[in-house]
Amino acid sequence: MRHRTPLTFLLVGAIWGTTFPAVRAGVEVVPPVLFAAIRFDVTALLILGYAAARGRRVRPRRGEWAGILAGGTLLIALHHALLFAGQQYVTSAVAAVVVATVPILTAGLSRLLLPSTALGAVGAVGLGLGFLGTAIVADLDPSALYTAESLGVVLVLAAAVAFALGAVLTQRTRTELPVASLQGWMMLAGAPILHVASLSLSEPQSVEWTPTAALALLYLVPIAGGLGYLLYFDLLDRIGSVELNLVSYLLPVFAAFVGWFALNEALKPTTIAGFVVVAIGFALIKRHALIRLVGN
Repeated sequence: MRHRTPLTFLLVGAIWGTTFPAVRAGVEVVPPVLFAAIRFDVTALLILGYAAARGRRVRPRRGEWAGILAGGTLLIALHHALLFAGQQYVTSAVAAVVVATVPILTAGLSRLLLPSTALGAVGAVGLGLGFLGTAIVADLDPSALYTAESLGVVLVLAAAVAFALGAVLTQRTRTELPVASLQGWMMLAGAPILHVASLSLSEPQSVEWTPTAALALLYLVPIAGGLGYLLYFDLLDRIGSVELNLVSYLLPVFAAFVGWFALNEALKPTTIAGFVVVAIGFALIKRHALIRLVGN
């Protein structure tokens, strides 16, 4: 029991870090927005089933639908549509490092949208480092700005912004609906939006599932979507959201290793350097919470 929390923390990082290579493998075969939609069709039911089995309140009250719809649109639909589309063009490690800017972007947007929050001069530097780290990861060549990889980084960064905005808006509308129920309803709201978006983008709806794509979906639904979220909820109850934010900085490590091992993806020095800069930016923004964490 003494090692339960660090082991669970490590396991969440491993499971969610490995989702990036799984998505990368899946979108090679299945249209990206459709792939995201199918993932959440099933994952939503798993999470709501978990909430009901634990005796949590599942049925939202009238005033809770605004947060559910905001989260379903931004955290689930827009974030994953952009992320899955971007992962067609970048490696798993690059996508994971860019997504690691979410806590930094959330802090910046909170300053703009939540008057009670303050970023301060040091926090502003941390926010700037988040964008600098992303630019380093993108490894932009001024003579070739319009490459597929550049497009991929832009799409993944847009996905991170969508997630951060959704996190802030749902924070403004947060109610007593249990986290598992809230997440499940957001997924249930977001999945149809993804299906409509897939049709609007004229993505083929008939897919020849290869063994690799089927294995990727199997991993993303019961493992990452089921077991991953169960462990996440367990950690959230025991250590709180500040410490849990640190799991974002384990994801690139596992994404890079599995991407290299399973997909033969190369790891560029700029990806490592960008990750370090992003991590420093996060440490500056969350410095007070991290000091309290170390003190405990």
